[in-house]
Amino acid sequence: MRPKQSCNSALYEIRKESLILLEKQAQSGSIDVLFGDEVKFSEQGYVPYGWQFADEEIFIPASKGKSINCFGLFSRKNQFIYEISKKNINAAFIVKTLDALSFSITKPTVVVLDNARIHTARKVKELLNVWQKRGLYIFYLPPYSPHLNIIERLWKEMKQSWIRPQDYQTADSLFYAIDRVCAAIGKHLFLQYSKAHF
Repeated sequence: MRPKQSCNSALYEIRKESLILLEKQAQSGSIDVLFGDEVKFSEQGYVPYGWQFADEEIFIPASKGKSINCFGLFSRKNQFIYEISKKNINAAFIVKTLDALSFSITKPTVVVLDNARIHTARKVKELLNVWQKRGLYIFYLPPYSPHLNIIERLWKEMKQSWIRPQDYQTADSLFYAIDRVCAAIGKHLFLQYSKAHF
């Protein structure tokens, strides 16, 4: 994924160093760090790239199809908290999910989010102080730095490997596959990370 614009280099370095310090605390067990984001899965399928011979004309017909959305929180230890919905994910959805999380945490927890409008909406920011009193903190990544959010790697793995091509045949089979894969992450499906470095 290549951002449309580049990140402010000074802000980027400050936020990156802060994130590395947070991850070191998470490795020591003093806090939890969860990387959050949402993704859309569609009947259109997932085709990241392709190739053809010079004399061939290969195309995939455009099709809207049905889709399902997932908001997830993922850690380097493969802890995965998620909510799936056939409706669009909005700020109210984010607030509801994070508020529920704030009541379930057992140690100080940092949720890393990008600067999407639904993450920085007034509804979300109004609860930041409330969540902090419960031990839940929001860490916003600098703009145009999706590579700092490890959950992007999880979405790619789900679309590219864990959800099979045949799962896209119908909306029901796709929705079932997404639910099955999400439930298996951290139990039967894992991503391996060496250590926090960006």
